[in-house]
Amino acid sequence: MRMLVGDIGGTKTELAVAEPVADGLRLDSQRRYSSRDFATLGDLLADYLSSTGVRCDVGSLAVAGPVVDGFSRTTNLPWEVSGRDLAARLGLTTMVLLNDLEAVAWGVPALGDGDLAVLQPGAPGAVGNACVVAAGTGLGQAGLYWDGSTHHPFATEGGHADFAATDELEFALLQYLQARVGRVSWERVVSGMGLADLYRFVASRRGGAHAAPVAAALDGGGDVAAAVADSASRGCALSAETMRLFARLYGREAGNTALKHMALGGVYLAGGIAPKNLALLLGPEFLDGFLDKGRMRALMLRIPVRVILQAQVPLYGAARFARATMAAIQ
Repeated sequence: MRMLVGDIGGTKTELAVAEPVADGLRLDSQRRYSSRDFATLGDLLADYLSSTGVRCDVGSLAVAGPVVDGFSRTTNLPWEVSGRDLAARLGLTTMVLLNDLEAVAWGVPALGDGDLAVLQPGAPGAVGNACVVAAGTGLGQAGLYWDGSTHHPFATEGGHADFAATDELEFALLQYLQARVGRVSWERVVSGMGLADLYRFVASRRGGAHAAPVAAALDGGGDVAAAVADSASRGCALSAETMRLFARLYGREAGNTALKHMALGGVYLAGGIAPKNLALLLGPEFLDGFLDKGRMRALMLRIPVRVILQAQVPLYGAARFARATMAAIQ
């Protein structure tokens, strides 16, 4: 069975064809697109099939947004996505949709040791529920329920829960963001757009000149988050302070998610930001935030924390989900 699989993000879309092989799944004909270059997802998928000439039986798309009854309205794109309509347009027998972080969760069992970087080893032989927290264009979260023998992935929209300040600096940040955007969710803090606003917040408190790449991004509507991360690595004090604050807040929300899922089986950090800033997350700030749970600190020390380095895990997860779905209906 040939499957059209995709990771549909607010910034980019990754597409491939997945086929079962003896040791799992193989991905072929991989392409990357700028999501905003297309008016609809159907247009993007039609372009992919036309340009590659591939033919598939079923499709499975990991979508950055909530999926309800085979339909999704993407969170950071103006797209309305219907699995049934896409299948009809593309000539597929079935098109299934799942949340992009649920797809990552489906892909976790396929990961090997080389696909992961360890931030905290946790308790030896740790088993139990697990969760995925992914900072990228937005902040995605998913869970993996442990039934005693296997994990069952499920989607959440936890990244849109209210941001909770815990100290004077974070209360000042909350007030700053409320003035800019109104209601403040964790996605407004721990994400690419959040990193850009964190920099603006730090700069408003500290003053001083922006590094040239950051100034250019701020003035020209460029990628402020990428410029801040790059400038931090080059010694810019404002950018470095911003990145340390971001790491602590990422750790704090990853810890919140772990507590809510009782994720003794582990926390997996996914998305584009974590693997690109691994040295930052290996520093003290992330785990300081993660472990800062008062009477629950001893519990938090038992939880393994790993960064997913395999960028294709949503595609593998989408394929595994499609295979399980087709098996269940046959």
